[in-house]
Amino acid sequence: MARIDAFFRLMNSQGASDLHMMAGSPPCLRIRGDIEPVKYPELSHDELMEMLFEITPEQKLKVFEETGDIDFAYEIEGMGRFRANFFRQTHGTGAVFRQIPAKIMTIDQLGLPSIARRFAMMEKGLVLVTGPTGSGKSTTLAAILDHANRNRRDHIITIEDPIEFRHRRMNSIVNHREVGLHTQSFSAALRGALREDPDVIMVGELRDLETISLALEAASTGHLVLATLHTQNACKTIDRIIDVFPSEAQEQVRSTLADSLKGVISQSLFKRIDSGGRIAALEILVSTPACGHLIREGKTNQLPNVLQTGKKLGMCTLEDSMETFIKENKISPEDAFEAAVNKEHFVKYLRNVPEEWKEVLEKKTPAAPEKPAPARRGSYA
Repeated sequence: MARIDAFFRLMNSQGASDLHMMAGSPPCLRIRGDIEPVKYPELSHDELMEMLFEITPEQKLKVFEETGDIDFAYEIEGMGRFRANFFRQTHGTGAVFRQIPAKIMTIDQLGLPSIARRFAMMEKGLVLVTGPTGSGKSTTLAAILDHANRNRRDHIITIEDPIEFRHRRMNSIVNHREVGLHTQSFSAALRGALREDPDVIMVGELRDLETISLALEAASTGHLVLATLHTQNACKTIDRIIDVFPSEAQEQVRSTLADSLKGVISQSLFKRIDSGGRIAALEILVSTPACGHLIREGKTNQLPNVLQTGKKLGMCTLEDSMETFIKENKISPEDAFEAAVNKEHFVKYLRNVPEEWKEVLEKKTPAAPEKPAPARRGSYA
């Protein structure tokens, strides 16, 4: 057993999502979103490197020595798998490990809306799951892919860095490819995938222009492409994709994206106040002719109106999702206020309103009606 395995067992027993190990600091766990130090002495650079090298594949060590950054997955039999990231920092080396659940949760278990099933069964197009780091994008995407695996008779290819959830064959063939191990890059794997008779292609992350361009090409040529992106909401997701391209290509990209985009799920994780754990608030965009028209015309700032009017189709704004959780006493108003783009909407729910927002709240609060003057005797009141 590797020496570092003891920290993974502690992580597992505490229900932590991440383990942080930095030279010059004691190990820390992220539990329900908060960093908690472990009762352990500060790690020296040499001590930490000894622990890390014990579990690192040889080819990854060479990459780390050359670049100062690596990603890979580490597995402990009977416990689970962990996504590792090593990096250099001021005091030496740092490492962060994210626990990958051993069991893939289903759409129902995650409480995802029924539109997620529709996304999984689409014949072609682009479906994006977005959100900040640590918001559960991979877990949501794995649930959608799991539904496709159970209900389609197709060929599914995943391209990841590193491989996280392992999907065993059900009704579909599933091939996992890891960047750096099975292929040189996301773009190289995508180019190869188009010659491998795929029906569904899952891209762990759309990182650069070439990868995004190839993903759009695959989505527009008869494949279902599922991917993640680090953006906060549906509108910014579309803008991010278009802005990656040079200005002279953006008009064509808008047209391609308008035709190929099928949906966006943007999510943020919040601490539950009614129970342990966390819950995801979702913003859902479903592609419609109106949505496609706005993308094609470069009017993505009007997409929130499409979200508001498309509720019957399964659409939802992040603000509506957070407000529902506040009313159901599942998340705190303060957390929703911090996460919201439109903070003004949540000021009314705060117990302690920040000084800079009190004036806004006063303007929103209607003045009490003046009391009518007492009627004079003998007059009509």
